[in-house]
Amino acid sequence: MIPRTALVLVAASAIVLAACGSDDDSSSSSGSSPTADELAGTTFESTDVTGYDLVPDSMITIGFEADTLGASAGCNSMSGAYAITDDTLEVGVMAATMMACDDALMAQDTWLNDFLTSGPSIVFDGETLTLSGGDATITLAARQPAALEGTTWVVTGTIIGESVSTTPRDTLASMTITDGVAAIETGCNMGSSSVEITETTMTFGPMALTRKACPPDETALEQSVTTVLDGEVSYEIDGDTLSIRADSTDGEIGLTLTAG
Repeated sequence: MIPRTALVLVAASAIVLAACGSDDDSSSSSGSSPTADELAGTTFESTDVTGYDLVPDSMITIGFEADTLGASAGCNSMSGAYAITDDTLEVGVMAATMMACDDALMAQDTWLNDFLTSGPSIVFDGETLTLSGGDATITLAARQPAALEGTTWVVTGTIIGESVSTTPRDTLASMTITDGVAAIETGCNMGSSSVEITETTMTFGPMALTRKACPPDETALEQSVTTVLDGEVSYEIDGDTLSIRADSTDGEIGLTLTAG
């Protein structure tokens, strides 16, 4: 007969082993340090921030390419080279745009820059990205791409070759596709066109436009929009950004648009 004491010890050992196994399972499900390849081409948006009070109605976005990181805290955009060593995100000196915002957003920019360049730990479970450093933790989720159809896409830039120019101030051009029809604001006139869509291309039919006379900046934007949205074009959606490119006699042209 096995002594009662031995049975108690065996039972206790089983409980300890079960608890250890539970801890291991929990740890493995919490994610691990990602590779640059896993993150490349993905933009993440903050879902929770602890240790810092974000400005109301603002969020943190962080996007990754092969070896560069772009980030925004609600005002300026910043970018820099990055690498992941063990479980640490290493970000170099970051360049930033110089747009003036209210003091709280400017301070938030500075905080995010300091946080990212401080060597925070990085964990990714395939869906959620967690950065932790100092007394702060940023939890982010991959941004879901906007739908091509049913979204109002606002033109933010024009493309000629490798050069991208922003749209003139106080002008607005946009495109909304519904049931095979593209409703278009050119920056000057309004119109529509039929459009056929595949996974990588759109083919626009002849565009019907109003005939209003407009100032030079608006007319120039209209010329860019109508030239690109004519015939077959290639497109790519990255988060809430749509890029459209077409071939012309002068080389590649295109538009950049943001989901409105």
